[in-house]
Amino acid sequence: MHKACELVRACVLAGYNKIHLDASMSCSDDSKSGLDERTIAQRAAILCRAAENAFEELPSGSSPLLYVIGSEVPTPGGESLTGAAPAVTSADRIHHTLQLFRAAFADQNVTSSWDRVIGMVVQAGVEFGENAIFDYDRQKAASLSSALPANPALVYEAHSTDYQKPAALAELVEDHFAILKVGPWLTFAFREAVFALSAIEREWLAQRKGVRLSQVREALEAAMLRNAAYWCSYYHGSEDEIRLARVYSYTDRCRYYWGDAEVQQELAKLRANFDASPPPLTLLSQYLPREYEAIRSGRLRAQAEEMIQEHIRNVLRVYAAACGE
Repeated sequence: MHKACELVRACVLAGYNKIHLDASMSCSDDSKSGLDERTIAQRAAILCRAAENAFEELPSGSSPLLYVIGSEVPTPGGESLTGAAPAVTSADRIHHTLQLFRAAFADQNVTSSWDRVIGMVVQAGVEFGENAIFDYDRQKAASLSSALPANPALVYEAHSTDYQKPAALAELVEDHFAILKVGPWLTFAFREAVFALSAIEREWLAQRKGVRLSQVREALEAAMLRNAAYWCSYYHGSEDEIRLARVYSYTDRCRYYWGDAEVQQELAKLRANFDASPPPLTLLSQYLPREYEAIRSGRLRAQAEEMIQEHIRNVLRVYAAACGE
């Protein structure tokens, strides 16, 4: 908890304004049976106090901190799910959870922060795993939508909304899940773009004398095999199934390896090769058709980094559209 408080403090001092008070994961000396909701609420209030203390060190006039609470936080990075969709939070739990958190805030003398609690994490029934996506079913979440309290004025925060269909994201927003957490889908898109550029590079430059092709995919695979800590507990099956999962899984555990020095070196080589000798648009159309259309319309330049960023923005546009932007 001391380390957690230091983390919250660092986030506040770094300028983060919306703080998710997530104390749902067990500490190393906790019981193996998991945490009860009262303990989660108490620890969240301790983190709130740490955040408020850090806020006092910010310049006068800084925007007040906003908080998200809740005890139904899914495992980071996606679940190992193959069967039924996760159960939607019972509407009956909303009032009970709020009571526990309100009492915990009072115990930690941060009652004044309660009015700045803007969101509550619940399980909306959406999730993803290695090869599975569970889409939002608004009928199953109907009771949740009507269970929001008048005071404090809250919205729901939905985790693991990665890979949801555009219509499902729009329904989530309409049903008061106004904070949509996304992460692996963005790095998944980054990997898609990099692999597409690598394929274009090989088609275009493999026969050129004096040109060293980048080895991005090989460097990424080598980095993951050198240190399996970030993926070994997520992927199961045959050797071939695990090999494919390392780079193509929805959980996208390869995202933890892009910062590896050798991978970064090969990424730089890929960008340099691409920009030094731009390929014909026909190759872009084959491997990156949406970026090809953006280039043809004049919205995008045919440069490696710009196409990678555009591929990621295509995901963000799905969320913007769901939110009415």
